[in-house]
Amino acid sequence: MTAKTSKGRLSWWQLSLLGIGCTLGTGFFLGTSMAIHKSGPAVLIPFLVAAVCTYIVYDGLVKMSVANPDKGSFRTYAKQAFGRWAGFSNGWVYLISEILIMGSQLMALGIFTKFWFPALPLWVAASLYAALGLVVILTGMKGFENFQNIFGALKAAAIMMFIIVAVMIILKGTQSATFDSLQSNYEEFFSQGIKGIWLGLLYAFYAYGGIEVMGLMVIDLKNPKEAPKAGRIMLIVITIIFIMAIALALALVSWKDFNVEESPFITVLHDYHIPYVADIFNGVLMIAGFSTMVASLYAVITILITLAEDHDAPKILAKKGKMKVPFPAFLFLAGGLVITIVIGFLMPEKIFEYLVTAAGLMLIYNWLFILVTYMKLMKLSKWEHVKNALGMLLIAVTVSGTLGEKTSRLGFFVSLLFIILIGIATWIVVKRQRKEA
Repeated sequence: MTAKTSKGRLSWWQLSLLGIGCTLGTGFFLGTSMAIHKSGPAVLIPFLVAAVCTYIVYDGLVKMSVANPDKGSFRTYAKQAFGRWAGFSNGWVYLISEILIMGSQLMALGIFTKFWFPALPLWVAASLYAALGLVVILTGMKGFENFQNIFGALKAAAIMMFIIVAVMIILKGTQSATFDSLQSNYEEFFSQGIKGIWLGLLYAFYAYGGIEVMGLMVIDLKNPKEAPKAGRIMLIVITIIFIMAIALALALVSWKDFNVEESPFITVLHDYHIPYVADIFNGVLMIAGFSTMVASLYAVITILITLAEDHDAPKILAKKGKMKVPFPAFLFLAGGLVITIVIGFLMPEKIFEYLVTAAGLMLIYNWLFILVTYMKLMKLSKWEHVKNALGMLLIAVTVSGTLGEKTSRLGFFVSLLFIILIGIATWIVVKRQRKEA
């Protein structure tokens, strides 16, 4: 699966739709509950802050992509800016972040499935979704694009359905509970204070994870210069959807009644006893989780192949055969899924939150490196320097927020452990390269 197989086939609006498909997933549908739990009704602020930072990161990435289209994207640019150590470490940080994201998506899918089948073990559900995801990857780039376009449209339609239903409930005004919830959330808007907003930032950032997959696809555009427009439209649309959906959920249910193990939108629909709507929406949540898991699978195999081609991973992983995806890389991917399922089976308690924290952190470490690379490779105007510095500051504040609570602190240490291991591996690789030279 390489960019060469589909180069120049995408228009800008198709890239926007793919971006929505890759971004709108369990990070939003389930992770929002955790953001509300941390920030209270002021959760809208972290989502707006995350939207600003996401735009800054995408803008930097896409400008590098337009100047030098490359299937390795941010990993290749890091290597060009700082040398092999940067390309190696950047690629593996992203690879591990996406594997962790796959794990969190699988756990979320298990949670959604339990809505219908409470007795079904989490690992059984996760295994079924993992197998289906691997089948989609076997269809190659074209199959992935078609899949994400269809599911992206379904997910956007589901959120619009929730928004319409919520507005109808508010306009009807038949239940005093609606007004009680609205008044309670309004009065307690800043009840969790600045600390709550600080703690909720990571989960808001996690909801926007997926823009780097758009960066990997810029090379597939008919006109790469349209990539900035594709990203702007996608981010505007998805931010409006996020903010409207969360605001309406908070208008209908007190923030204290949301459960971190259930989507806030399911909670709202379930509490108002609307026939079949909660079941339909749960089905869409499963589609959303599966879609973003497949996006992670695509990202992992794409980066893995470029790492192998650059000798930053075993060369055999890029070995092509009759399949659309190199079989050794496919086996590596399957192995990564098995490991995440085993972890979920051995440590089911709080596993989703730990994985979300670690995955979210690894992802924004990668975002930080994108901004540093952008500053090194491109000539920036004064305004672009200010914007870049703002993005770095927001990422630093978000990372520091994980130290403010026990659960997220554990996720931070997990991410730190991975960084140390990747750092050691990078040192060994660079040292060996110097000896060979």
